[in-house]
Amino acid sequence: MKALYAYRDQWIGNVRDDILAGLVVALALIPEAIAFSIIAGVDPKVGLYASFSIAVIVAITGGRPGMISAATAATAVLMVTLVKDHGLQYLLAATVLAGLIQIAAGLAGLGRLMRFVSRSVITGFVNALAILIFLAQVPELVGVTWVTYAMVAAGLGIIYLFPRLTKAVPSPLVTIVVLTALTMALGLDVRTVSDMGALPDTLPVFLLPDIPLTLETLQIILPYSIGVAAVGLLESLMTQTIVDDLTDTPSDRNQECIGQGIANTCTGFIGGMAGCAMIGQSMINVKSGGRGRLSTFTAGVMLLFLIVVLGDLVGRIPMPALVAIMIMVSIGTFSWSSIRNLRDHPRSSSAVMLATVFFVVYTHNLAIGVLVGVLLSGIFFAGKIAQLFRVSSEISRDGRQRTYVVEGQLFFASTEDFMKAFDFKEALERVTLDVSRAHIWDVSSVAALDMAVLKFRREGAEVEIVGMNEASETIVDRLAVHDKPGAMDKLMDH
Repeated sequence: MKALYAYRDQWIGNVRDDILAGLVVALALIPEAIAFSIIAGVDPKVGLYASFSIAVIVAITGGRPGMISAATAATAVLMVTLVKDHGLQYLLAATVLAGLIQIAAGLAGLGRLMRFVSRSVITGFVNALAILIFLAQVPELVGVTWVTYAMVAAGLGIIYLFPRLTKAVPSPLVTIVVLTALTMALGLDVRTVSDMGALPDTLPVFLLPDIPLTLETLQIILPYSIGVAAVGLLESLMTQTIVDDLTDTPSDRNQECIGQGIANTCTGFIGGMAGCAMIGQSMINVKSGGRGRLSTFTAGVMLLFLIVVLGDLVGRIPMPALVAIMIMVSIGTFSWSSIRNLRDHPRSSSAVMLATVFFVVYTHNLAIGVLVGVLLSGIFFAGKIAQLFRVSSEISRDGRQRTYVVEGQLFFASTEDFMKAFDFKEALERVTLDVSRAHIWDVSSVAALDMAVLKFRREGAEVEIVGMNEASETIVDRLAVHDKPGAMDKLMDH
C-alpha cells in the first residue's frame, strides 16, 4: 500500500510544474526526433512517433520519475546499416526484440551493475554529453545571418534573466513563445522547425513488422537488437543516476530497465524506432520544474498533439530559440567543478574522467566511452589494492623454520609480488604461510599459492598454511592442487 501511495504521488505531487515542464520538453523534442530519424535513414514520423510512444509508456512503467525518454542519436546510429541493407520493417522488428532483451535484463537484476560505474566515469559521461549537445548546435550557427546570432543571444538572455522576474513559468517556454512571436511579426528570415522535415498529420496505428518469421531474420536483427538494448540501458541508467543526484530522490534501476524494454517493444508495433533516456531533455525537464511521472507523460502526449493538431504553428518555431535552450542545457549539464578538481583529485580519477570524455566525444558512442572509463577504473583500482599487499617473514632461532605473514588482497595483480617474497632455495625444514591477514580471491591467487607450496616441498621443506578465512578456504579447497595426487607434475605444467 505504501508503494501504491508513493506511485500516486509521483503523478499528482507536482501537477502544475510537471505540465509546464512537459510542454517545454515536447517542443524541444520535435527537431531532435526529426534529426535522429534522418540519422537512421528513415522518415521523420518514425522518430516522432517513437518519442511520443516511449515517453508515455516509460512515464507509466519506468523506475525514474521526471526522466525523459524518447528516440535518441545513441540508438539511431546503431540502426543505420540495418535500414540501409534491409529497410524500415527490419528496424521495427529489431526495436521490438531490443525491448524484449531489456525487459529480460531488468528481470535478471542487471540494473545493479551500475554500482561498478565510478563517480569519475559518471562525471566524464556528463561532461562529454554536454560537449556533444553543444557541438550538435554548431550546424545551426554556421553560414547564417546576424539575425540568427541575435535571436540566440536574446533567447539566452530570456532564459537566464526571466527567472529573476518570476519562476511561475519556465523561462525556456517563454523563450520559445517570445522568439516565435517576433519571427512571425517581423517576418525574420531564420530556419524553423518545418525546415527540418515534414511533420506527420495522422495518429500512429498498430502494425506488425512486415518481415519473414525465420531463423535468418533473427540472425539479421539480433546483433542490432543486442547493441541497441545495451547502449539504451547504459545511457538510461547513467542518466537515471544523474537525475537521482539532481533531484535528491531515489529510483529503481531494474524497474527502469523493464520500463525501457516495454516502451521499445510497444514502439516497434506503431512504426517507431528504438530509444532510451535523454540527458539533455531530462535536464530541460528538471530545470523547468518537472519532477514526477506526469512531466514525462505530458511531454509525450503534447508532442503528438503539437505535431498532429498544431503542426503548422509548431513548424514556425525558429530554430534559434531551440538552439538557445540546448546551449543552456549544455552549460548546465557540464560539471564545471570537475575542472577545478583536476588539481586536487587523485590523478587516476582525473585520468578516468578525461578518458571517458575523450572517447565519448571522439567516437560519438556513449557505450565505448563509458566502457573505457569503467575499464580504466578497474585497472587503477586493482593497482591501488595491489600496492597495499605485502609479505613479511620471521625465522626461528635454530634457522630451520620460517614463518611468512601475508597481508592484504591476494589476486591476479598481487600474485607476482607474492611469489617474489619467497626464497625457495633457503635450506629449511618447515615453512608456515600465515594468511590470517589476507584474503584469497581468484584462480590466479590459488595458482600462486599452489606454486609456492609445491616449490617449497620440492626443496624438501614441510609446508603448513594457517589462518585462512572461510571464504578463502572455500575457493582454495575447490581449486587448489597442492594436496592432490600428482601435484608435482601439475607444478611442472605451470
